Amino acid sequence: MVILLLGGGVAADRFDRRLVIAVGDLLRAVAMVGLGVLAVADVLQIWHIVLIVVFFGAGEAFAGPAAGAIVPDLVPERLLVQANALGQLVEPLGWRIVGPALGGVLVASAGAGSAFLVSAVAFLAAALAVSLVRSGRERPPVDEDASVRGEIAEGWRHVRSQTWLWGTLAAAAVSLLAFAGPYEVLIPYLVKNELGGGAEDLGLVFAAGGVGALAAAVAVGHLGLPRRSLTFTYATWALSVVVLVPYGLATELWQVLIASAVGGAGFTAAIIAWTTLMQRLVPTDLLGRVTSFDWFVSVSLLPISFAITGPIADALGTRTTLVLAGLVATPLMLAFLLLPGIRDIEEPAA
Repeated sequence: MVILLLGGGVAADRFDRRLVIAVGDLLRAVAMVGLGVLAVADVLQIWHIVLIVVFFGAGEAFAGPAAGAIVPDLVPERLLVQANALGQLVEPLGWRIVGPALGGVLVASAGAGSAFLVSAVAFLAAALAVSLVRSGRERPPVDEDASVRGEIAEGWRHVRSQTWLWGTLAAAAVSLLAFAGPYEVLIPYLVKNELGGGAEDLGLVFAAGGVGALAAAVAVGHLGLPRRSLTFTYATWALSVVVLVPYGLATELWQVLIASAVGGAGFTAAIIAWTTLMQRLVPTDLLGRVTSFDWFVSVSLLPISFAITGPIADALGTRTTLVLAGLVATPLMLAFLLLPGIRDIEEPAA
């Protein structure tokens, strides 16, 4: 995904974004078919998975930037907030609630291979659905002679020229470096080993985050965004990061559930606000590439975050690591709001 993301952004700006998303869905369907067939045949091995998920990552690299950039092609600017809120309502509903429940039933009743094959059918259905979408906005013509490298450079020049863009991307990289590993690695460990919970309890924790996300999507879709949208983005984003502190201090499962719900709500509100800002302020012919830079910077430090979380937790303890991660990541991220000019887009004249 990392290798192909910037090329995926170029494709999203050069070609019909519906077809780029469909290609991403088809690549992921191929990956799921491969996993499903090998699992049903009971010959699936780790090296198969490593090879096959390359296709899945490639699909993500193409579909992600195009999906973020296509929204202004489909709805008028006055409905961007509601459209992005709807997207963030549907995504956690499928990802955190319906998907895990359906996946669990399929694995238990028919095996993992069958679940993979059903997932492949779902991606095929998604490709068909998006190919039938009709865009109501004319996109500017592209330079057919431009090189991929040149188009990536053009997107980077735009990001670099906008303080609100490069500053926020840097803030994302720093905060995710401190947040992602502790959240993904230590929360399951905390639930199991510190609180004595089982898989069903961890499922409840993730579901609580989904409920918080759904509530935030409904609220933002109904109320809209405040005038100082970038400040709102940072504030809600900080809320989703600082919940690592109550995670680390929790002694009962219900406390973790509340933290998960608050974190899910903050993250979703921030995503809606940030996505809407980019769609409003970035020229449509650059939006795919800028979105790909957003993805690229956001995920670039995740492997490091995962790699260092275990050793730090071994040295300091699970709870201490979670608390310190929240206390370090939050002010570091908010400090980027002090960059000169980063909030100029919030001025009434802008």
